[in-house]
Amino acid sequence: MIRAIVRIDQEKCDGCGDCVPACHEGAIEIVDGLARLASERLCDGIGDCLGHCPRGAITVERREAPAYDDELVAARLAATAPATVPPAQAAQHGCLGSRQLELVRPEGSAAEPGGDGGALSELSQWPVQIQLLAPDAPRLRGARLLVAADCVPFAYPAFHARMLRGRALMIGCPKLDDLGAQVAKLTEVVRRNGLQDIVVARMEVPCCTGILTAVLEARRRAGLDVPVRALVVGIRGQVLAQEEHPAHATS
Repeated sequence: MIRAIVRIDQEKCDGCGDCVPACHEGAIEIVDGLARLASERLCDGIGDCLGHCPRGAITVERREAPAYDDELVAARLAATAPATVPPAQAAQHGCLGSRQLELVRPEGSAAEPGGDGGALSELSQWPVQIQLLAPDAPRLRGARLLVAADCVPFAYPAFHARMLRGRALMIGCPKLDDLGAQVAKLTEVVRRNGLQDIVVARMEVPCCTGILTAVLEARRRAGLDVPVRALVVGIRGQVLAQEEHPAHATS
């Protein structure tokens, strides 16, 4: 069949590997120091990896290729799911920019203080960017999820204590990020993980409503009744409003 599929120029590729975590389907791997498609059936042709190649070696072309196989993708992601690593050992396991980590603390221990010994970190997994977090990351299974616009932690001073505590986290910018890619990733997260509920934290500026739109559309596409609550944060740091989007809204 003729369809869109990624092409990797082996002359331009320097094997940096930045494209590997950017591919949500696990279609790209490093072989003999260069990026290659592990299988054409793993590539959906959307091209989320394009903007992550510093050499401009990745393009999307239309050509004869086997059909995209979502069952093969699911099997590959399950087979390559990373192990959970305690924070103290994380530095021994490759680049932390995109490695999927569950931040395990000894049972009964408190969250870790920041560098000033004051506020406590409630972060329980890494990475946190929507585009980087794998939809089957261990921390997401059965989780209470916080989806936050990436300005919220800077504006809201009690972000860790009052929003993040007890929740997995995904952050993104509804204005600067690819909204279609956000919806696709969030749909898989909702579909695969049996989430208890979702809190969406957005800024008061109008363009920030897009992150709530993405979550509600993902819930609709997944066809699952997951309660959604939205918090609107002002630029001066206060919560201005709460909006309930109950599960029955999907019907």
